Order: sequence, then C-alpha cells, then structure tokens
Amino acid sequence: MYLEIVSPEATLFAGEVTAVTVPGVDGEFQMLNNHAPIVSLLQEGKVRIKGYIVLDEIYGDKFSKASNGDTILEISSGTVEMKNNKVIVLAD
Repeated sequence: MYLEIVSPEATLFAGEVTAVTVPGVDGEFQMLNNHAPIVSLLQEGKVRIKGYIVLDEIYGDKFSKASNGDTILEISSGTVEMKNNKVIVLAD
C-alpha cells in the first residue's frame, strides 16, 4: 500500500509500505494492504511504519528506527485517511 505523511512544513514521506500503525484517539490501530476505508483523528504518539523505506535526507532526522526494524515518527496530533490502498497521515 502507499503511505504519504504530510506535515504543515512538507511531505515527510511518500512511498510503498507493508503496514502502518497509528495512535488513534480510541487506541492504537494498524492498517494493512486492502484495509477498509477509514478516517480517524490521531493523538500524541508514534506512527510505526513497516517495510523497506527510503527517507528523504532533509526530513530523515524526524524519524527513528525501532529495535524490530520499524521506522517511527513521533506526532502530537493529526488525522489519517485510508482509501483504495492509500494512507494519508496529516501530522502535527
């Protein structure tokens, strides 16, 4: 599936991933390929990305790597939309 993470400054990441876990206001949830369409508010927490991803060198310092290989982005709030195998995270 395709993931796009957009902040007020710029698009931080855009590319193919295998899974995305986000901090929803009612708890953390994960989206995989062919997930049902969803729109949700996000709270402070970690966006966890699974898959081999290449980060832009300009924004790469905003991400960290977990011990299990996930790529992590800390956010303070935001929204997420999943539709037609495309996830868009609008992050603050």
